Amino acid sequence: MFEGKPTQTRIEDAAQPTTLEALWESMSGCRHCGLAEGRKNIVFGDGPPRARLMFIGEGPGRDEDLQGRPFVGAAGQLLDKIIAAGGWTREEVYIANIVKCRPPGNRIPNRDEAEACMPWLRRQIQLIAPRLIVLLGATALQFTIDPKARITACRGQWIQRGRIKIMPTFHPAALLRDPSKKRPVWEDIQLVRDEYQRLVEGEE
Repeated sequence: MFEGKPTQTRIEDAAQPTTLEALWESMSGCRHCGLAEGRKNIVFGDGPPRARLMFIGEGPGRDEDLQGRPFVGAAGQLLDKIIAAGGWTREEVYIANIVKCRPPGNRIPNRDEAEACMPWLRRQIQLIAPRLIVLLGATALQFTIDPKARITACRGQWIQRGRIKIMPTFHPAALLRDPSKKRPVWEDIQLVRDEYQRLVEGEE
C-alpha cells in the first residue's frame, strides 16, 4: 500500500475526490466486494481532515456497523483510553480501518475484500497527509506494509514511508483478550507521543 510517498498525488489521482467529504460521497454506494451485501452502514472514518496522527484498524464490528463510526464498541472504548493516555483527544486524531464494511461475524477481512477497499484508505491517507500512523493489529500491518509481517516482531519499531512514520502495535481487541499486552502498547504509544511532541515543537 505504502509504495512511494503516499502523501503525493499520482497521475491517476487527478480525477479523484479532492476532499474527504467528496471521497465519502463517491464511495457511499460502493459495492466493490461482497461485504456490501450485509452492511447497515459504511464506516468511512472519523476525525479532523488534516490530523497529524492517524490510527488504522482492521474493520467495523457490530456497533460500528450500526452507528457508522469506527471504534465505538468495547475495543473502541479501550482505544479512547489509549488515545487519552498519549495526551490526545479523539477529536485530534483520525481513525479508519482497512475495510469500511463489517465482515460477517467480525471475521478478519480476506485479501479480495481488503484490496477492493484499499484505494479508499489510500486516498484518505493522501488527503489527510498525517505525519504519524499507528497500525492497530496484524491485519492493518499485513495489508499496508507486508503480508508476511508479524505484529509481535514489528510492534514498537518505527517504519518510515516517505514523510510518514508508522508504528505498529496490538489491536485494542487483543488487549481485551490478553491484558498482558497493555504494557507493550503503552510503551509503543509513549514512542508515538514523543515523536508527536517533536513534530509540534518543530512547527512552532
